[in-house]
Amino acid sequence: MTTPSPSARKPRRPRSLARRGAEITAGVMLMILSPIIGGPLIPGPFGFIGSAIGLALVLRNSHGARKRYVGFKRRYPKIAHWVDMGLRRRKRPRPE
Repeated sequence: MTTPSPSARKPRRPRSLARRGAEITAGVMLMILSPIIGGPLIPGPFGFIGSAIGLALVLRNSHGARKRYVGFKRRYPKIAHWVDMGLRRRKRPRPE
């Protein structure tokens, strides 16, 4: 069985403004609360995982956050490589 080519997939429905706002809010709350909860209250890697999930939600829904992340990637490429691996993002070539 073969997988359909990317151009043969159905286009995604755009998310509503309310859903995007809710996802951004949830992402920011996760980034703020996960180190607080994940440190002393819940043993294990919840602080790191919760922050990564929050960052992914914000980057997925906010154009301004994506622009700032691109600037971060240009300034700190080694750190951004690890962040991309954690978010399971493919490396995209930099425009010259």
